[in-house]
Amino acid sequence: MVNVALRMFEKGQACLSVWFIKGLVLPVMALFVLQACSQENKPEISPRISHDNFLVLDAHLDTPLVLDRPGFDITLRHDPMHDYAQIDLPRMREGGLDGGFWVIYTPQGALTPQGYEDARAHAWHRNDLIDKMLADHADDFTLATTADEAATIVAKGKRVVYKSIENAYPLGTDLTQLDAFYQAGVRMVGLVHMTNNQFADSSTDPEGPVWNGLSPLGMELIRRANALGMIIDMSHAHDVALAQAIELSKTPVILSHSGAGHLYEHPRNVGDALLLDLAASGGVMHINSLSGYLKKLNIDPARRPALVALFKELRENPLQTEADTMAFLEARRAIDAKYPPDFASFDNVMAHIYHAHALMGAAHIGIGLDWDGGGGVDGLQDILGLPKITAAMREAGMSDADIAAMWSGNLLRVLELVESSKK
Repeated sequence: MVNVALRMFEKGQACLSVWFIKGLVLPVMALFVLQACSQENKPEISPRISHDNFLVLDAHLDTPLVLDRPGFDITLRHDPMHDYAQIDLPRMREGGLDGGFWVIYTPQGALTPQGYEDARAHAWHRNDLIDKMLADHADDFTLATTADEAATIVAKGKRVVYKSIENAYPLGTDLTQLDAFYQAGVRMVGLVHMTNNQFADSSTDPEGPVWNGLSPLGMELIRRANALGMIIDMSHAHDVALAQAIELSKTPVILSHSGAGHLYEHPRNVGDALLLDLAASGGVMHINSLSGYLKKLNIDPARRPALVALFKELRENPLQTEADTMAFLEARRAIDAKYPPDFASFDNVMAHIYHAHALMGAAHIGIGLDWDGGGGVDGLQDILGLPKITAAMREAGMSDADIAAMWSGNLLRVLELVESSKK
């Protein structure tokens, strides 16, 4: 099928979204925006197109965590509640997920030379897992490094693999390491994770901020990412760091997997005033589905320590064999049986989408559900539920142009901007 991006203009200004639709043959190839298009000026398709005909990208796929399990085969179908795997090729096809940013995640460790060295090795290992998937399944997955490659890859019947870094900790204090990851195909960098690091304060560090936002090195990291042509991802960052990044970055920053603080006050969620600043700068918030960020959960207090202990053991003793994988999954299922999880609902996810849409406009919203990294709610436990999101947005009165922008257009618009702005 031919993938199309429409270029539209309103009152002499480009719109903030990019309308990528599969299966429509139209004479122009790109739609870029600086402000949300007015409802009356948006082209409509009649009859309305199906979920499968949107270009559907997720901004934050933690699936490399699962690729690291011996015996895992991404070409086989898995069960999210039994295998704890939310993405595989059969479900990508059935759920209409065309790809997204596959995450090189590194847990935070000591801010020491040895800590940086160990973290760097861990990050390159994760990168190698993505590369191995690309090599082993070249007929199904293709690396993308530019905005326009996504539509071309999907037109060939393949899935799109952009690379991103979650937690820049592995870079240490040597920013030339970012250049090396760029050469390996990374096009997005998230500065910080659950606790403060050498670049920025985290929104969830129990000790509170240490830098009052960005550190001097963090500011240099943003400048270097701008020069290379990489998206700045401020999910997990303290609000002050986010505000500073919006001001400092020469291109719009994004939140790859976040939520609206207006609906649920959690440090990982962002308040309306800051979201409006993000929108005014051209940035995008991608809505996540991690239950604990969407509502207060009713969970046995013993569940969290049990899970922390299990994953600590996993970090200290990585899985080596398929038997190790089976033992890990059995231990995880035993914790769930003893201390059952509680989940937010599909309606909770949609409420964050609706609130962001009303506040920021469709040109500043995307989807980053945190698959394989903690995401998943009742009614949306894996990517098979993605068509429900499209249906719900339709029921809420959103146009095809809005939906296309939110599924991929806004993310690709930012990627196009960082490409064109690099030195």
